[in-house]
Amino acid sequence: MVILVVAALVIVNLKQSAGKTFKVQTEKVTRGKLVHLVSGTGRIQPEVAVRISAHVRGKIIKLHAIEGEKVKKGKLLVELDRTRYEAAVVQAKASLSSARATARQQKANLDQALSEQKRTQKLFEQGLSSQEVLENSKTKSEVARARYEASQDQVTQSQAYLDQADDDLEKTRIHSPIDGVVTQLNKEEGEMALGSEFQEDVIMVVSDLSDMEAVVEVDENDVVNVAIGDSARIRVDAFPDTVFIGKVTEIAHSAKTKGLGTQEEVINFEVKVAVLEDIKNIRPGMSANVDIVTDVLDDVLKIPIQAVTVRTNKEIDNALHPKRKRGKAMSDSSNDVSASAAKKSKRDEFQQVVFVVEDGAAKIRRIKTGIIGETDIEVLRGLDEGETIVTGSYRVLSKELKHNAHVKIEKSRKFQSRNESE
Repeated sequence: MVILVVAALVIVNLKQSAGKTFKVQTEKVTRGKLVHLVSGTGRIQPEVAVRISAHVRGKIIKLHAIEGEKVKKGKLLVELDRTRYEAAVVQAKASLSSARATARQQKANLDQALSEQKRTQKLFEQGLSSQEVLENSKTKSEVARARYEASQDQVTQSQAYLDQADDDLEKTRIHSPIDGVVTQLNKEEGEMALGSEFQEDVIMVVSDLSDMEAVVEVDENDVVNVAIGDSARIRVDAFPDTVFIGKVTEIAHSAKTKGLGTQEEVINFEVKVAVLEDIKNIRPGMSANVDIVTDVLDDVLKIPIQAVTVRTNKEIDNALHPKRKRGKAMSDSSNDVSASAAKKSKRDEFQQVVFVVEDGAAKIRRIKTGIIGETDIEVLRGLDEGETIVTGSYRVLSKELKHNAHVKIEKSRKFQSRNESE
């Protein structure tokens, strides 16, 4: 009697489990336009931003612009202390004057030596002077010429020193190279500007805000799909209700790696997207999210992304061919160890699947997908237009739903909210 009761309870439980009904949301497989997007996050910056630095060392005497001020090309921005550079110019001018005076004296000496040599040559030809005297006069001329040429070199060198001193003095006054806005001011009056050709010491940044761009980082797996000229949609956090149109203008060839050598290592590539619209009040440094359109297909079979889930080959085969399960196990045991391990590995691989609703039951179906859009994904194989597929809930679809499970179709939240608003 007890055995009969236990058996009855087991049968009841099995029937309840087998007969469980899952509440699901569904949508139809449709055909239409699909846009493939590659997304990236970054910041807004001007396409042209000039870092203003001093090329000579000196104390900042006067700043002629403040942060946020509009400036015209050629406007005086910074004045450095000119004292030492003015003194250098005076000294260089004096050195040049001295060198020129020396050169004039050496030219006179050379002319005199040449005249003496010419006179001695005539006397020698007349037999009134010896060969030795003639040779001495030639030597004096050569020495005078060498001294004159050296003095000329000294004049050239002194002129170069003066030119350098004038240039250094001119560099104590820094002018704006473009029309723009002072977007960054790093120095105050009285601070030192460490002018150097090898180490930049930025005093301020002048940016042309008429042409802006979004500089974003794109994952290494996605950047291969991005091309120069691709259109893009730009969302700036400061303007949440507006989408701006952009175009890819530059793709980095070298990667930016975060978390190098760790499990969290991320490899991204920098992509620049020009903003094609005039955005008032936009400022450099604002956060931006960019969706780059890399492909557009006009007539493709598509389903919502959330309808796609995964199951192992083993789960799919056991669901579709339950009678083969025992036979396959026996076959596996008869193979050698390596073949069995390879087959087991393949059966443990995950495959993309959907659940198609037929006669109130969910039928598992392998599919092959293509490009991914913003909300939909392309279906290359496994479904036909008009079929009904399960799209939710996520928990039911990803963990609980089995092949041939009974389902009850609910209205989607989107459909419910639309009806409520009406």
